[in-house]
Amino acid sequence: MATASRSFTRALRTSTPNFRATATRPARRFAVPQQPFRQHSRRGYASENGPDKYEGNPKGLIFGAGALLAAAAGYGVYTLKPEWFGQPAKAQKGPFQPKFEDYQKVYDAVAKKLQDEDDYDDGSYGPVLLRLAWHASGTYDAQTNTGGSNGATMRFAPEGDHGANAGLKAARDFLTPIKTQFPWITYSDLWILAGVCAIQEMQGPPIPYRPGRTDRDVSFCTPDGRLPDASKDHNHIRAIFGRMGFDDREMVALSGAHALGRCHTDRSGYDGPWTFSPTVLTNDYFKLLVEERWGWKKWNGPKQFEDSKTRTLMMLPTDMVLVKDKGFRAHVERYAKDNEVFFREFKEAVVKLFELGVPFEKTSGVEERWVFKSSFE
Repeated sequence: MATASRSFTRALRTSTPNFRATATRPARRFAVPQQPFRQHSRRGYASENGPDKYEGNPKGLIFGAGALLAAAAGYGVYTLKPEWFGQPAKAQKGPFQPKFEDYQKVYDAVAKKLQDEDDYDDGSYGPVLLRLAWHASGTYDAQTNTGGSNGATMRFAPEGDHGANAGLKAARDFLTPIKTQFPWITYSDLWILAGVCAIQEMQGPPIPYRPGRTDRDVSFCTPDGRLPDASKDHNHIRAIFGRMGFDDREMVALSGAHALGRCHTDRSGYDGPWTFSPTVLTNDYFKLLVEERWGWKKWNGPKQFEDSKTRTLMMLPTDMVLVKDKGFRAHVERYAKDNEVFFREFKEAVVKLFELGVPFEKTSGVEERWVFKSSFE
């Protein structure tokens, strides 16, 4: 700015005529004698008698004015976007209101961390991130309107120590640096967004997402027993999912998440993956349920099934119920035949699951759902 001002000043000095000198200096450019000039009372004009009588170059005045305008424009840009000039960004007036672009940055950070850190089960933290989002949401009780994804109360010991949540500390720790990088996002919004990211990055369907969850204190922790128990039967499944407001079709669709990840003896007591590709979401879980032969695994652990061919895959009692119960089996067969149908209905059920217990109309100005761009698009 100082340089532009000095340039403008120099331009004015060289281009602007000295009006005082002009007024007192004889107009020597005119060859007409003084006496006749007085007799005829004629005024002489520069346009009538050749070149401009002002000293200097009038184009300098235009240049100076242009320089001043350019400097003013530059200063305006500087005040609005100081970060373009290597200076700290202008402070936000009022509370920060994150937009879609801000949440996309969080998604991108989670996706990058998934790519960079592959030292977890089968080379990906994706399945355990999805399990975190699932278990944070699956505590919802429609009758009392308690639990659900609004709160992130698994941060506290009463809920974090529930048997169904064993091992999820790994997922919460994985996301801690992301929360530090983006302190404006709530834990509960972050956990669900990470679940969305995990599904999409493991080649699942795009999952529409809406923010607006708030973090709650320990008093909002839900009682134990609200999540599925893998050792139970069809009545248990309908009771657990029915409490959240799901029908048979949605129950089976959500069970398709078992295509991802594996069980651990030091957590659930069970052991092994459900499919041969535990970090890629497909309808293989349903195909295997229908097409493979399953028998009880002979070991000292809890009752679980293993495939008769390779004996490397497993199914839980609640998985096998899906093909034994007629109401459930019809949907298992539909999904086994058509991956697109599974993806479509899984997406719908997951969106519903991830929004259980969230009063969006009160906590968020965002009414529409967003679909984030995955890392491989």
